[in-house]
Amino acid sequence: MGPHRLSHERRVFLLALLAALPGSVTGLILLWTGSFPPRVQWTLTVVIAAGWLLFSTALRERVIVPLQTVSNLLGAMREGDFSIRARGARPDDALGEVLIEVNALTETLRQQRLGALEATALLRKVMAEIDVAVFAFDASGRLKLTNRFGEHLLGQPEPRLLGARADELGLDAFLRADAPRVADASFPGGTGRWEIRQSAFRQGGLPHHLLVLADVSEPLREQERQAWQRLIRVLGHELNNSLAPIQSLAGSLESLVSREDRPSDWREDMRRGLTIISARAEALSRFTGAYAKLARLPQPRKTPVEVGALVARVAALETRLPVQVATGPPIVVRADADQLEQLLINLLRNAVDAALETSGAVQAGWSRGPGRAEIWVADGGPGLPNSANLFVPFFTTKASGSGIGLVLSRQIAEAHGGTLSLENRREATGCIAKLILPVR
Repeated sequence: MGPHRLSHERRVFLLALLAALPGSVTGLILLWTGSFPPRVQWTLTVVIAAGWLLFSTALRERVIVPLQTVSNLLGAMREGDFSIRARGARPDDALGEVLIEVNALTETLRQQRLGALEATALLRKVMAEIDVAVFAFDASGRLKLTNRFGEHLLGQPEPRLLGARADELGLDAFLRADAPRVADASFPGGTGRWEIRQSAFRQGGLPHHLLVLADVSEPLREQERQAWQRLIRVLGHELNNSLAPIQSLAGSLESLVSREDRPSDWREDMRRGLTIISARAEALSRFTGAYAKLARLPQPRKTPVEVGALVARVAALETRLPVQVATGPPIVVRADADQLEQLLINLLRNAVDAALETSGAVQAGWSRGPGRAEIWVADGGPGLPNSANLFVPFFTTKASGSGIGLVLSRQIAEAHGGTLSLENRREATGCIAKLILPVR
């Protein structure tokens, strides 16, 4: 045998021979030492030897063949063939239990492979149909995968694109850029504004980069168009409200001045008409100034702000009605103190205006949630009849309101990464405003 180890088959065969060796040797000794004729001795010797070898071989086959069957099943699974099953598996012996478990493993892998194939097919279908360019690059910056929109964007079929470097495709700047962001770019298949998103994943144990480009030109143009329509509608309404009476009064005054037989009180009529014209012009000036203020909100200069002190300070500024302050836990947020103060002044002024209508009370307070601070202002006024237009610029229910206070307040909240909401109180009449700010 040399230095090589015996195979499993040979070891089983030798062990079978050794197992029958004592009985066979004992039988032969008894046969040859007894008073048997030579012909009988030789015949029985051949029978014993042949039986010894045949039974040892049969035992070897009985042990080896099931192992070969299991090996063939595992090999088929390794090659991806899950259609082969072991037959004759019975649950009442050890070999049958092994074959049953192998069959169960094969069926499990078949189901998993079928699910993976269906999921892959669905993913490819979705990637092919979406109007978003998807590119996957390996660690060396070579393209490994793209979809139909990516082919259209780069103007080449996928087989010609795969393996190309990002700089050769004109995508290296997007891989290095901060994401997510929106940028203008031009490609062989299209020009416009693109939202850039990146992520990382691993395939085969190696890092890969995923680049997604979404054309946002059309949605942005539609939003801009709608914004301009709303702006023109609001400006046109306000200008008509101011210019129509000015034009009417100007015509009346011109007719009055051009008359030769002026009435005795024409000077009073002139004075009253000019006063109205001046008032409407001043209202129009306030309107345009309010719009300019709304459009020029500066970026917040954030510093640590103690919420309790801020609420107490703003509550003390209101003199028309005492504001009840509900003390909360100590909270410090990073914010622009001046902008937050202006926001709370707007909320408290609206709350007091509502409470004065019904002789109600006004409360303000704050609380802390997971990763956030909530500042609230509640009033005992009549409540909100319709909250749909609360944050529409220049919409107001007050006779002397400008319609920008809540809009400006929401812009301040969103500039700080927070939200502002108004709703009717559930436990009592009135309205409650909630300002939520992030807390690190």
